Amino acid sequence: MKPKRSRRAVFLVGFMGAGKNRVGRALARQLAWGFVDLDRRVQARQGRSIARIFRESGEAAFRKAETTELKALLKEQRRSRGAVVALGGGVPAVAANRRLLRGALTVFLEVPVGRLWERCRADRRRRPLATSEASFRRLYQARRGHYAAATLRLAAGDRSPQQLATRIAQWLGYESGTRPQERP
Repeated sequence: MKPKRSRRAVFLVGFMGAGKNRVGRALARQLAWGFVDLDRRVQARQGRSIARIFRESGEAAFRKAETTELKALLKEQRRSRGAVVALGGGVPAVAANRRLLRGALTVFLEVPVGRLWERCRADRRRRPLATSEASFRRLYQARRGHYAAATLRLAAGDRSPQQLATRIAQWLGYESGTRPQERP
């Protein structure tokens, strides 16, 4: 299945621990595009970590900041030669963000929830929503349908970031190991 939309940006979606940043960096290198981590943009604009934003201002304030950064990023992408964007795990769960991403090329990195928990449980200080396995699993189930609406779904649990990047590049119509030219 080849995408029909502009190939200027690819948005990676998935739950925390899915590997969006690692896959995104590998794909950006392969395509010779820029890489953007939306969470880092929010942190830079806010001047504090996500955990601190949650602690001091609450999740609603963080989600509002995410939407603001997503709007700005989408505006910037109109002039970009290409970017791979790793979205925070909660971005697709917000209706305003789903509207903003309508028509965009999105890729769901699907990893079994048990493996996600294993990846995230030791990193709870940076992941304010990974407080217990039960709440983690409930949140995953609540968001999974939004992720599954992506343009492309990839089983990501047993593949390396490079393998996933190569698969996405092929889906975009680029041969492995070649740098794409600007395409309509």
